[in-house]
Amino acid sequence: MADQDFKMTAKTFFGLEELLKEELLAIGARNVKAVNRAVTFEGDKEILYKANLHVRTALKILLPIKNFRARNEEDLYEKTKKVNWAKYIDVDGTFAIDSTVWSDTFTHSKYVALKVKDAIADHFSEVFRRRPNVNVQSPDVLVHIHVSQRECILSLDSSGESLHRRGYRSEQRQAPLNEVLAAGLIMLTGWKGERPFLDPMCGSGTLLVEAAMIASNTPPGLKRKFAFMNWKDYDRRLFNQIFREAKRNRKEIEVPIVGSDIDRAAIDISYANAERSGLDEDLRISKNSFFDRKPIGENGIIVCNPPYGERIGKDIEELYKKMGDKLKQDFSGYDAWIFSGNMKALKYVGLRPSKKIQLYNGSIECRLAKYEMYKGAKA
Repeated sequence: MADQDFKMTAKTFFGLEELLKEELLAIGARNVKAVNRAVTFEGDKEILYKANLHVRTALKILLPIKNFRARNEEDLYEKTKKVNWAKYIDVDGTFAIDSTVWSDTFTHSKYVALKVKDAIADHFSEVFRRRPNVNVQSPDVLVHIHVSQRECILSLDSSGESLHRRGYRSEQRQAPLNEVLAAGLIMLTGWKGERPFLDPMCGSGTLLVEAAMIASNTPPGLKRKFAFMNWKDYDRRLFNQIFREAKRNRKEIEVPIVGSDIDRAAIDISYANAERSGLDEDLRISKNSFFDRKPIGENGIIVCNPPYGERIGKDIEELYKKMGDKLKQDFSGYDAWIFSGNMKALKYVGLRPSKKIQLYNGSIECRLAKYEMYKGAKA
């Protein structure tokens, strides 16, 4: 791969495409276009490395190497086998296949991955009389096959493990927020670290850590490795230079970032996650009910992801009503952003949202609703 511009695709969640586009433009990517759940762009190796290290709303950075139409599995196999795989994979190295399939012709994503794996292995066997091994856990090269009906795109996955795995979270409460989604929620509010931040239902603390990373200009990829580090043309010197510059550009957090939860186990996990992120000294986390909380400073922002009610049932409407009452009573001058997958319960907040953004949490359709608590407006 010469050091000239090549095409790339950054994958993301529905609703975060425009944020991702802005992030890629900010690192110098060229010809940037938002598509469904992804952004296509062009750049050189420096842009590839920066996209993996810096971009908060991307799940994967892929390099397409071949596009084709396939009539059936055999056609897919033959066209994949024709690629000059030795350009990307060492015959003594390892590889694995990852697949995304939306198709009436190809109905089984694992079978598609198997055909691509066979085609690559057979390509090497025919050309070199030996072949690289498959290593699903930590391959040297991860190949991604994307099938949309009969359109196929073979790509190299430069990220490896999904970019939401920042390296600070290990313990889980049930169904924690994905880190990319959490960062996206905060970025959709427009908050950049200029006013107090509060999550009064912080669970395992993902929103708090992502907020601290945004406010301190800490790159999300600072504590992890990337698949491109195993590539034949990896430029260690260039990456180290980008990495050092990223560390130099971090800054002090100037506002309080505060979280609380009524669940002691969740608070313990929040502390552990914050500690691993290295930003624990910038966070204030306590065991506390939202309904006992007082504001932190003037004109702050609340971002929270309350229960949606799958496990709670009837009490959920009462919970959302109490949240609305609490906001009206104690948080004048604040903007409150509530992210929920329960549209009916959101109505019980009893406030008119000034903005509603459609997103998904996994397969659950959600809304990020903004409530502006005007000063002196106690309803």
